[in-house]
Amino acid sequence: MSNSNKSGFEIRADLLIQAQSILDANFRRARDAVSVHNTDHPEDKKPLPVATITSADVIKTARELYEFVNEK
Repeated sequence: MSNSNKSGFEIRADLLIQAQSILDANFRRARDAVSVHNTDHPEDKKPLPVATITSADVIKTARELYEFVNEK
């Protein structure tokens, strides 16, 4: 699929959505890992992580994606 028909705004908006999805998925994996640990080791329960994804985190990740796409 080519991005040549998308405006810069559309590309940035798509990257923000992808970045948010990546951060959400990373958080879910971390939470699930702790949940499995707590189930497997009830004597060593750990607190479930709390989501602390900020807009700055999303923007930073989107910029990293954008830089990767623009590599030559």
